[in-house]
Amino acid sequence: MSSASPGSSPAVPQAGSPDASSPAASPAAGKTVRTLAVATLVANIAIVVTGGAVRLTASGLGCPEWPLCTPDSLTTTPEMGVHGIIEFGNRLLTFVLAAIAFAMVFSVWSARAERRDLFRLSIVLLAGIPAQALLGGITVWTGLNPWIVGGHFILSMFLIVLAAVLVNRAWLTPAQLAGTNGPLATRTLRPLLGALGVLSALAVVLGVVVTGSGPHAGDHGAARNGLDPDLMTRIHVVPVYMLVFALAVALYLVFRHAADGRLRRSLLLLTAVVLAQAVIGYAQHFLHLPIVLVGLHMLGASLLTAAAAHVVFTGFSRQVPGKDAGAASGTAAPVRPGAAASGTDVRR
Repeated sequence: MSSASPGSSPAVPQAGSPDASSPAASPAAGKTVRTLAVATLVANIAIVVTGGAVRLTASGLGCPEWPLCTPDSLTTTPEMGVHGIIEFGNRLLTFVLAAIAFAMVFSVWSARAERRDLFRLSIVLLAGIPAQALLGGITVWTGLNPWIVGGHFILSMFLIVLAAVLVNRAWLTPAQLAGTNGPLATRTLRPLLGALGVLSALAVVLGVVVTGSGPHAGDHGAARNGLDPDLMTRIHVVPVYMLVFALAVALYLVFRHAADGRLRRSLLLLTAVVLAQAVIGYAQHFLHLPIVLVGLHMLGASLLTAAAAHVVFTGFSRQVPGKDAGAASGTAAPVRPGAAASGTDVRR
């Protein structure tokens, strides 16, 4: 997620807009807040990848109990072997994620009245950790029921969306926080951007269903969802094809009509992720699902989710203005009283 896309000023300052060297052109949130926002996104993606490693190595029941690892031990025991180490290691990463989430909340606590957006997002992301832990416990209790495992993954995708929005909002400038402009995307482009978000989500959800019908159950004795893998794969690729088509049209429009560079870059990023994900998806299918490629596909799903959220935020947020209406007439855009100050208080 590039910090330049959502939070940077236009390459050529317009009349009435802050100079690129002025404080108003810098992110309103301090470096610590921005760093923790990025760390939140990275950690939420990382725990998906490590969770995938648990499933792909058949270590899903490496710790057969929850919240304890065994009926008598909180941690793994030597008798449980490598599968216990892998599963328990993934559980330990939850504490790393929690530490980052608590640090994020603490970093915006003093400015929670002015930056309610960052504070609320950080609280929801923090609350998502025990929710994920509980759902992970239910997957253990149900012997890795594929529908529960799928719900566990989808909740992770939802938290990645929130983390992507958190990063975008952490990089907004005071001028952008005070802005009252319309969305950056044109009326023609907005439905396409919305479709990109919906199709990305649909592709991920159907990918979860495909996974639940495939061979990597997380444990050799775990059940599958009973659906035909080949049929579900063919259904899964339908929204992927539609996503590629919608991306092609969106790219044509933004380059044909010289749209704002931030919107072009966000779409190019999403395009790169979609193409890479498609190549990995086809390769894993025709190579009969080798675990390395399946793991990369899970990483790709996380990156696709974050990139799609970035595109939608960039195109729809009223605080990522393109050509300021007031600037076009030689006057500054109206600023709500105290709005510019609201962003400068988060300076840790």
